[in-house]
Amino acid sequence: MTEQRDWKVWLAAGLGSGWLPKAPGTWGSLAALPPAWLLIELIGISGLFVAALLLLILGCWVCVDVLQRIPDKDPGWIVVDEWVGLWLCLGLLALFFGTGPMVYLLGFVAFRLFDILKPWPISYVETVGPPWWSIMADDVAAGLVGAAAVIIAAMMFGIVTW
Repeated sequence: MTEQRDWKVWLAAGLGSGWLPKAPGTWGSLAALPPAWLLIELIGISGLFVAALLLLILGCWVCVDVLQRIPDKDPGWIVVDEWVGLWLCLGLLALFFGTGPMVYLLGFVAFRLFDILKPWPISYVETVGPPWWSIMADDVAAGLVGAAAVIIAAMMFGIVTW
């Protein structure tokens, strides 16, 4: 992006992580892990959910502005949506399994898998609404589906029970 990189563009780019070479969604997701860990450690799992909601709202607002300045309606370097989706996935997994390193690993892998593959309903959510919404919404869906898949798998293997 050659346009001016103001704070909205930097936020949309996941504080610059979306500009790293190759696989910006993966870089954005990796960059979202330390703040997620910090939020959970400082204010708890509920704090991560509140932060995800606030970032969802802020991310939508920022995307409206940024997308008006560029011709591409879903540029790969916009990764604020990865932050939101991963934070939701991690928060849900932490509710079930606690906050050990395996939760961060499983959350990252499950979120990225569903974000990349985009099975239904994620593929559908990505087509609904204006571009600023669909950018954010498919990652929210990937985070929710990713967490659900890990939780269901853990139940199937008897790792966790209702």
